[in-house]
Amino acid sequence: MRIAQVSPLFESVPPRYYGGTERVVSYLTEELVAQGHSVTLYASGDSRTAARLKACVPKSLRLDAACMDPLAHHVLMLERVCQDAGNFDLIHFHVDYLHFPLSRRLPVPHVTTLHGRLDLPDLVPMYREFGSVPVVSISDSQRRPLPWLNWRATVHHGLPAGLLRFSPAGGRYLAFIGRTSAEKGLDRAIEVARRAGLPLRVAAKVDPADRQYFEQTIAPLMSQPHVEFLGEIDEADKNRLLAGACALLFLIDWEEPFGLAMIEALACGTPVIAWRRGSVPEVLTHGIDGFVVDSLDAATAAARNVGSIERAACRRTFEQRFTAPTMARHYLRVYRGLRQQVPAAVDAA
Repeated sequence: MRIAQVSPLFESVPPRYYGGTERVVSYLTEELVAQGHSVTLYASGDSRTAARLKACVPKSLRLDAACMDPLAHHVLMLERVCQDAGNFDLIHFHVDYLHFPLSRRLPVPHVTTLHGRLDLPDLVPMYREFGSVPVVSISDSQRRPLPWLNWRATVHHGLPAGLLRFSPAGGRYLAFIGRTSAEKGLDRAIEVARRAGLPLRVAAKVDPADRQYFEQTIAPLMSQPHVEFLGEIDEADKNRLLAGACALLFLIDWEEPFGLAMIEALACGTPVIAWRRGSVPEVLTHGIDGFVVDSLDAATAAARNVGSIERAACRRTFEQRFTAPTMARHYLRVYRGLRQQVPAAVDAA
């Protein structure tokens, strides 16, 4: 099958450091290529892929100090995708709703994975207008605010099976990975670690939009002796951090659409202690591969009792549910379903 993957341009594919959507686009793209499909990736020029790369900017926009208007580059990319549309059997978009006015006029099947939150009132009239556009959710929880969209499937994220090393014995510290925004719950993680008497290692990105919150709320907490701030880390350092942790703290304060850090931890055999919000109950099985909690007291008790979780069980959850081949298989089912609706389409898979 001839497939186009259209990625955001903010990070490379895969990202050097933090970046969820572009990382998932990379895992899906490489797996589709490995399965014999002809894949073209629209992304930044510093991306690394076995697919055919259509570089729409020289380098990822977040790392490009000269970039003043990222939207302009995305508009140009979408025009390029539309011009190339006849070369593909299906186009898979990962750029939220930016392409909707163009995509419903495309001459080939297309689908959009919605990677972000959908519980904002501003989104309702826009999605009402484009309610027929075929979309995929990354969790059942994500689609609850807009159940009437043209949902084709829920496809959970997946990682390459060999990407992260399984560690049968974790260390004696807790880990946090994510942004330093209020909804990610870093302040909760710091407090839970303090109560549990365990060190906390924080691998976090400070976005410009979160700078004030970080400086006013988080930075003062970082001075506590049990907290070590690592900043943004690469894939190798992430593996070492997660494999050596006794648990990942994922104490979010919003309706998280998925939470890639959870399955990264599970791949390492590391249990996850997570707040009962968003996708968390879909990803974790309480008492098997982590603890789903509703209070700081429950999170603290879980941190003290994390040794009761079998690390091999965490890895099994990952292997059974959250690998890249599993993710690709579900997406291919969506692709074929969409192509079957086009009478002239010939499945080249």
